[in-house]
Amino acid sequence: MVERVSITEQFGESLAVLLSEKIQTVYARFDSESFVAAVAAGVPNKSYTERIVFIAQQLFTYLPDNYEDATSILLGILGDENPKETGMFTEYWWIMPIGKYVELYGLNNYEVSIKAIEEITKRNTGEYAIRPFIRNYPERCLAQMKEWARSEDVHLRRLASEGLRPKLPWARKLDLFNDNPRPIFEILELLKADEVMFVKKSVGNHLTDWLKVNYEPTRKLLQEWQTSPNKHTQWIVRRATRKIAI
Repeated sequence: MVERVSITEQFGESLAVLLSEKIQTVYARFDSESFVAAVAAGVPNKSYTERIVFIAQQLFTYLPDNYEDATSILLGILGDENPKETGMFTEYWWIMPIGKYVELYGLNNYEVSIKAIEEITKRNTGEYAIRPFIRNYPERCLAQMKEWARSEDVHLRRLASEGLRPKLPWARKLDLFNDNPRPIFEILELLKADEVMFVKKSVGNHLTDWLKVNYEPTRKLLQEWQTSPNKHTQWIVRRATRKIAI
């Protein structure tokens, strides 16, 4: 009988070995031995989210000091894009510390970081990494999210919704638009007829968040959407209101 490894245990020494092997293919000077030893010593008794942060911190320690150079190395190990409608706990789970690295250390390098988040999202998810950028560069990020909402890439379209959720699980609340959700609703309008379940679930869950955060404008939006003959829009409305009536 094969023993299953818990999510928490995945983010430990074995992941450090995997990351170091990948990094050395593009950056031969990477100190794999020290990196692996540091992760192995530091992750016990930490939760899985704490482990992700810790591994990202070790990447910062052992990669070049220059953020652009270090990010280029990390993007160089991502491999092929994810062709499936899957999120962060599937075969691309190992990328999560890379997203955390960008989230923690990339805030002063907007262009480099947004491109990195875009590439990370195509394999895993950038929904957590994008949030400090939204807080610090709201107008630029909203414009970027509109572009992603129109993308042919399903993962970027999903990020346009998921990254802006006011109550994203395991993330700090995003209350920047609580009093005026119109800029967010404009982006969700671009996704309301999306045919892909991966995107529709995100939009539905996102609007459930808004029913909790600012009920009245969200109710009006969903009532407008209820008049649409589009079956995908109707599915999103049902998803959004499955627990909260409008």
